[in-house]
Amino acid sequence: MEWITSDGLVGYQAAVEFMEDRAAQIAAGTADECIWLVEHPPLYTAGTSAKIEDLTDPDRFEVHVSKRGGQYTYHGPGQRVVYVMLNVGERGRDVRKFVQQLEEWVISALAEFNVRGEIREGRVGVWVERDDKPLTVSGAKAEDKIAAIGIRLRKWVSFHGISINVEPDLEHFSGIVPCGIAEYGVTSLVDLGLPVTMDDVDLALKRTFEKIFTNAS
Repeated sequence: MEWITSDGLVGYQAAVEFMEDRAAQIAAGTADECIWLVEHPPLYTAGTSAKIEDLTDPDRFEVHVSKRGGQYTYHGPGQRVVYVMLNVGERGRDVRKFVQQLEEWVISALAEFNVRGEIREGRVGVWVERDDKPLTVSGAKAEDKIAAIGIRLRKWVSFHGISINVEPDLEHFSGIVPCGIAEYGVTSLVDLGLPVTMDDVDLALKRTFEKIFTNAS
């Protein structure tokens, strides 16, 4: 397993080209699995289920059509993007389980900061309840999204992955309907009042990886 952490902002198209090449090498048995930690300049990406009406401000940032699953999402400075190039073919060939492992990984990493991340039926990503916000019109607690998940598999090797909001400009999410869900907000670790750095998140991700992906090579 190789861990790569890139300094500065990585262009999205360059990242896609790297992932596709590395995934092909992993499938061919000529390269190790890889976790790549990056930040991107501000941009929107459209997954395979994206609806054009969910792109509410198309002129704001670059828009990239992505082959990952999911709908529209935002990437930008202050957000840790985790590209996951793993051989799912050697990990049981269970895509549903693999996605659940990604969710559990995010939740475990957030727990390192005493943040309780949760999964919601019918809503992709990881969510946190907001006791500091008013109840919704239905009387339920307010919830905000803190992490997104979207992957693609080719020859049973994954690429794309997850993103965790550390300290991005949350207003940048207003140009899209994130993941097609309009009735909930978006938050970050810093927005929750936690003085967490990108390095802190990276360490939490590395600490919690092995216990989730027990078959990691």
